[in-house]
Amino acid sequence: MLPKDPFMLLSYVNMKLRDQDEDLDGFCRSEDIDKENLLATLGKAGFEYIESINQFR
Repeated sequence: MLPKDPFMLLSYVNMKLRDQDEDLDGFCRSEDIDKENLLATLGKAGFEYIESINQFR
């Protein structure tokens, strides 16, 4: 289950992207979550996915 708090979610997603998943699509597949929903949730908190570094900032 993913964290509900956007800052905890950010930390969790970035850790998984760094340690386990090659890219955001792979993360979403492994966690069985909707990519657009994740982008919207973190976007509302002011974060965006930067593909070149495979992280949200």
